[in-house]
Amino acid sequence: MEVNVEEVSELTRKITVTLPVEDVKPLLDAEYDKLKSEVKMKGFRRGKVPRSIIVKQYKPQVEGETGEKLVQENYFTAIEKEGIDPVVHPDIKSAKFNDDGSFTFVADVDIRPEFELGQYKGLEVEKVDVLVTDEEVQLELEEMQKNMAALRSVSDRAVQEGDVVIVDFQGYENGEPMAQVKNDDYSVDVGSGNMGKEFEEKLIGMKKDEEATHEVDFPSSHPNPVLKGKKVEFRIKVKDVKERVLADLDDEFAKDVGEEFKTMDDLKASILERRTKEREERAEGTVTDRLMQKLLETHEFEVPKRLVAFEIEQMIKQTEQQLEQSGLSLESAGLSREKLAEQNEEMAVKRVRGDFILKKIAEVEEIKVSDEDLERGFKRIADQYNMPVAKVKEYFQSRDDLLPFMNELLNEKILAFLRDEAVLAEAVEKEEKEPEPVAEKDEEE
Repeated sequence: MEVNVEEVSELTRKITVTLPVEDVKPLLDAEYDKLKSEVKMKGFRRGKVPRSIIVKQYKPQVEGETGEKLVQENYFTAIEKEGIDPVVHPDIKSAKFNDDGSFTFVADVDIRPEFELGQYKGLEVEKVDVLVTDEEVQLELEEMQKNMAALRSVSDRAVQEGDVVIVDFQGYENGEPMAQVKNDDYSVDVGSGNMGKEFEEKLIGMKKDEEATHEVDFPSSHPNPVLKGKKVEFRIKVKDVKERVLADLDDEFAKDVGEEFKTMDDLKASILERRTKEREERAEGTVTDRLMQKLLETHEFEVPKRLVAFEIEQMIKQTEQQLEQSGLSLESAGLSREKLAEQNEEMAVKRVRGDFILKKIAEVEEIKVSDEDLERGFKRIADQYNMPVAKVKEYFQSRDDLLPFMNELLNEKILAFLRDEAVLAEAVEKEEKEPEPVAEKDEEE
């Protein structure tokens, strides 16, 4: 085996591997002999077709299949021989059988970036408040009261905030109807913000059977890709106006929420416990994000472009799946793969760089995924989806499925280590002070 390595860029190596005829010929001969024993051809008995005829007819197929085997069987030997540490599958640029009987393939390989690990222990980040106030518990109770309220149609007044309004609407962009922005008998909870603050505000003051045209400017941050950043003209008809009939917030209300609640105090305690747990989980995520941001700020290095491209592709697939759940495609949402790739590139680079930093910390601190970690991971999924652990394990029989899961568990373990080592500082209250008038300042001085 002859291996030649060229440096294409800081993190990419072009590897040219040439295998001698004595390594190649036996495999080709074996494939042709196998075909000779199997091929049926008019004018010849099975197994008696001349090799020259078989070669003439099957050469592309045989060389294609044999070439793949030769690459698979020799690629890892070649990179090990040259001490190359790849971070992603190679890009096989060419593979060919040479006139002298040898075989050559060329692979572009992205390698692991070299960088010095800076401070990662004792990073100072702002603590996140997890206190749930009585006011917040009361607000959730009132939201429950609102959601559980009976609805009563009213015809003697206009729409008010808090009403549920049944409408038909059609959206137009530049005078053209938008196929995805149309609905009949659609229920709008005025004031909830689910349909957008501006859209809902336009309904206030309208009455049953009234029709109107309203123009709405949707911000570029709007979650719906069909509407974000667009000016849409809505033609709306109000078909019904319903007001909420609120129940009293008493022990009977608590019992209606769930049979496990006997009194209003039971319900309040449950809300407090749940919201505290949710806030603790969010706080953990916020601290993690702040730690990662600090690590990224202090570790600047190039990352393999093909890994970034892979990460971008995963992000685009996630967007496609989210759109599919709403019955949309990238095209119908006014998006393109090229535009999404451009939008996601910066985040993809950060994710890839962050992963290299975490793995280097794991290497230094000898953090690994144990069998116990894996079992806890399986149980967590089982609890989440209410299924037996044995069933979960069936989904991870394949190495290709198990490795990403183990990588996720490893990252969680590294991040938990970093949180334990971090210094949590009290949040600094930022007070906005108005500048003092010059005249008053002069008088004081």
